[in-house]
Amino acid sequence: MSRVAAVVVAGGRGLRAGGDVPKQYRCIGGMAVIRRTLLAFTAHPGIAVVQPVIHPDDEARFASAAAGLPVLTPTYGGTTRQASVHAGLEALADHAPEIVLVHDAARPFASPALLDRAIAAGRGGAAIPGLVVSDTVKVVDGAGLVVETLDRSRLRTVQTPQAFRFDALLAAHRAAAAAGRDDFTDDAALAEWAGLPVAIFEGEATNVKLTTPDDFRRAEAELLAELGDVRVGSGYDVHAFAATGDHVWLGGVKIPHDRSVEGHSDADVALHALVDAILGALAEGDIGVHFPPSDPRWKGASSDRFLAYAVERVTARGGRIAHVDLTLVAEAPRLGQYRDAIRARVAEIVGLSVDRVGLKATTSEKMGFIGRREGLVAYATATVRLPWTTP
Repeated sequence: MSRVAAVVVAGGRGLRAGGDVPKQYRCIGGMAVIRRTLLAFTAHPGIAVVQPVIHPDDEARFASAAAGLPVLTPTYGGTTRQASVHAGLEALADHAPEIVLVHDAARPFASPALLDRAIAAGRGGAAIPGLVVSDTVKVVDGAGLVVETLDRSRLRTVQTPQAFRFDALLAAHRAAAAAGRDDFTDDAALAEWAGLPVAIFEGEATNVKLTTPDDFRRAEAELLAELGDVRVGSGYDVHAFAATGDHVWLGGVKIPHDRSVEGHSDADVALHALVDAILGALAEGDIGVHFPPSDPRWKGASSDRFLAYAVERVTARGGRIAHVDLTLVAEAPRLGQYRDAIRARVAEIVGLSVDRVGLKATTSEKMGFIGRREGLVAYATATVRLPWTTP
């Protein structure tokens, strides 16, 4: 099997798309565009290494967007796309791939099947994905008058990933740099200049390049349409106060108090209720099914581990958590000053913006066991969107 590498070009500014960050770092469907793109390549079993090429100013943005992904250390791009690809190829030279795929970071929807076709076509030397032109194409002059109607049967619109024998593409880039040529808009044009025959393989209409604000709106709408199974789960947890102690854990935040809470783990009722709400939306049981209190591994465990697990269960099913809401009921401790910290911590664990985390704190008006300060309660709901499946 040929050793395959990928260069993902992310050095542009992409400001036509709007917003205050380059388009590749904007989010769609709750995830940065560049992360979606990188995931397509790192998850493909036929691709050995992925080399990102970024702008020097985006180092921190990239580190955040690509956290946890098995990619090579990013290299810096040049002033043109051609220079950026060249930099990525040079960074890959020590890895000695046989085939290289060159892809735009702003195309986050390349499917595994498209990557399969690219790899297969790249074994032939140089190949690019293309789409048949369905509209009639006219050539106009400077006055806007039609001077020619082109034969659309011979036309293709071209996408990435473009696939090449690595050595041949690197040699072509080096030759172009030596000749002072830096005006090629894609690698296929450079390959043609270098005398390499370039083949066309089938592209994908969904493999769009995000360029304008409208592109982002359409992409967001399409992603949400795919997650048409909207579910709401509820959770409840209660714990008693211990006789002594100096703090309680609520929503992942350590709060000073004169009594701790009894429980097998850290007894964070807020996070436990939220775990049950998410698992309930998935119809996957409750926290005790996945983390039984009889298991000594969970004795004293931090409950953020349980919540992170529930979030991963949603991700594993191709879903997305849209909103969570908590209600905490206790006479003490008073929670008003910790409200923002709890919301921020829950948002961090779940991977949401803070405005998607609701939190209310109340008392039981001195009634019942809560009113007697014997314990505290948490209620939670979670809204989860999953891909719709037919039994």
